[in-house]
Amino acid sequence: MVASYVVKLFLLIELLISGAEALSMDYYMMSCPFMDQIVRNTVSQALSQDPTLAAGLLRLHFHDCFVQGCDASVLIDSTEDNTAEKDSPANLSLRGYEVIDTAKKSIEDQCPGVVSCADIVAVAARDAVFWAGGPFYLIPKGRKDGRRSKIEDTVNLPAPTLNSTALIKVFGQHGFDARELVALSGAHTLGVARCASFKNRLSNFDSANDVDPTLDSSFARTLSRACSAGDDTQVPFDRTRNSFDTGYFNALQRGMGLLSSDQTLLTDPRTRPVVSGYAANEAMFFLDFQQAVMKMGLLDVKEGSQGEVRLHCRRVN
Repeated sequence: MVASYVVKLFLLIELLISGAEALSMDYYMMSCPFMDQIVRNTVSQALSQDPTLAAGLLRLHFHDCFVQGCDASVLIDSTEDNTAEKDSPANLSLRGYEVIDTAKKSIEDQCPGVVSCADIVAVAARDAVFWAGGPFYLIPKGRKDGRRSKIEDTVNLPAPTLNSTALIKVFGQHGFDARELVALSGAHTLGVARCASFKNRLSNFDSANDVDPTLDSSFARTLSRACSAGDDTQVPFDRTRNSFDTGYFNALQRGMGLLSSDQTLLTDPRTRPVVSGYAANEAMFFLDFQQAVMKMGLLDVKEGSQGEVRLHCRRVN
């Protein structure tokens, strides 16, 4: 069983990176052999001090890859003549930038001008998932950093109010099927959402319902009390906000998904069986998440002259 799983995983990796010829598992073997170890140590130290950063690092990777591909464009600071991705309303709550900066500085001290910020983001997200109890997966490396970061490009990020049909369409545009959509949504097993993202479900929901009928009534009252403190109030996606597990899918089954884009996965017959399967089988969720997040990490990667290796992750060279 284990052997067949390993073979399947390596075949998947070969298939995924075949379209990105410059990427490889041993890309830094000669030029920066301790890159993985440096990132892992940096992430472990940061999460030991603040476990909530696991969610931040994983979300940073997702928000990077879904806009202009996995090119670390989300890290670039705005300038006087350009408003960058990170200042989009969809990205204002992103966290973990300082972890990437620390890893980059340590790597530059050892291997100047070699390792891209895009690769650091991908590896840091993997290490955060593993630190939180999730699966370990391999990361092919060799991504180059993008030179473009514009706020208008973040329109491609899926909104928390989307229904399943819209989500399937958005993720489908990036090459993901409905099962992979659910697997990647499982990243919400980590972290929190702000009340501003789901308060529309708590009152004046639609012409027929004051409260979203897919929301557990007792949970809705709990959320209303919590959100009375303001839109920036944070509520965990599930009861184990710092653990990568199946708590998110169990919450959906109880009508306790925070976002509309979460709970809709249970109400749609195209995604409901996947939610139920993951809730009952953590190994299945872990395997599918591994495959989906590895695939996500290869979205529109920049290679060769398409990008650069930034000396500082927050600005282009």
